[in-house]
Amino acid sequence: MADTTVTKVDSSHSPHGEMGQKYLASGKNVAMRLWEDVAPDESQPEHSRPYETVGYVIRGRAELKIEGQTVLLNPGDSWVVPEGAAHTYKVLEAFTAVEATYPPAHVAGRDQS
Repeated sequence: MADTTVTKVDSSHSPHGEMGQKYLASGKNVAMRLWEDVAPDESQPEHSRPYETVGYVIRGRAELKIEGQTVLLNPGDSWVVPEGAAHTYKVLEAFTAVEATYPPAHVAGRDQS
């Protein structure tokens, strides 16, 4: 019998979150989202989230401040923000990145960066 759980997501029809993120494929345990052409901005207040995030920079530059460290994110870089880690991002140059969250960030009201 064929597996019917395979899902294709056409990003041109993907829903958007409150902060502009585009939701991509999502399973029971992990979800992907796209931050596309995010404009440069000032750092946001430091925060922590109830999920782990891994990301990959497609284009642009951003600064990730996490647990007292500052990491410059350039195209081709990837990063991890552990669950509960205090962090903030500052976009330095129009930024496009894809992230995966575990558990899915959009479940149970976790529509957050």
